[in-house]
Amino acid sequence: MTTVLTAGLGLKPQHYDAALACPADGLWFEVHPENYMVAGGPRLAWLEAIRTRHPVSLHGVALSLAADCEPDPDHVARLAELACRIEPALISEHLAWSTWRGAYHPDLLPFPRTGEALTRIADNVSRAQDALGRRIAIENPSHYLKIDGHAWNEIGFLSELARRTGCGLLLDVNNVYVSAPNLGYSAETYVDAFPTGPVMEIHLAGHTPDPNLGDALLVDSHDAPVASEVWALYERLIRRTGPRPTLIERDDKLPDFATLLAERQHADAVLRAPLARAA
Repeated sequence: MTTVLTAGLGLKPQHYDAALACPADGLWFEVHPENYMVAGGPRLAWLEAIRTRHPVSLHGVALSLAADCEPDPDHVARLAELACRIEPALISEHLAWSTWRGAYHPDLLPFPRTGEALTRIADNVSRAQDALGRRIAIENPSHYLKIDGHAWNEIGFLSELARRTGCGLLLDVNNVYVSAPNLGYSAETYVDAFPTGPVMEIHLAGHTPDPNLGDALLVDSHDAPVASEVWALYERLIRRTGPRPTLIERDDKLPDFATLLAERQHADAVLRAPLARAA
């Protein structure tokens, strides 16, 4: 099994058989660990089978690192148990909060980027990394409206978080593309300014206009192919970073596996282009 990650796909139950049989070099799969933090059963058995053929990454959605409290110790322990069992190639989480007084919310929510928030999130990232015994990557969020109270710009905040904790960063290019018009900044400027050193992983996904506001509000929907503008932004990024493990995310309106694999092959070709030019 190859250990060099190129382009990967989000693993969905509908595609388990095709994923297991796929021989593509450098292919890897990413899952939300919350769906597999169980003692047994068919879903975990399938993940273990996939892991014998391809590297697997865990992309969490429930650590709630930006909450006003530390991550739930039971959740962290179950995540660590799964990581020990699967031995993932990468582990990542979101720069957001999703819990409030013990209740989980179905959204990854924003927060004011203050010095206090930075200290709290750095502590939470460090706790998670200590429990897992490894470095994790933190993803830049998608944004839908401006909120007040920021003392840091987003890139500066993420860079300082990486410096304080030693964590990596996950740069979601579609999140950048969606957020830029929603908040009124340049996606190209954001990508050009993002620090390349801490980037452990890149995400690509589709988006859709808001059903009521149209293109005035773009939604990170993960239910469409990667847009041509996002591909262009990705190629611009790779020219700076060189090849980095890249995931195609698709969570709704799922096509067949062959269609997703074709998108994955597009990303794989972008990743291999710098190596071909160097050769």
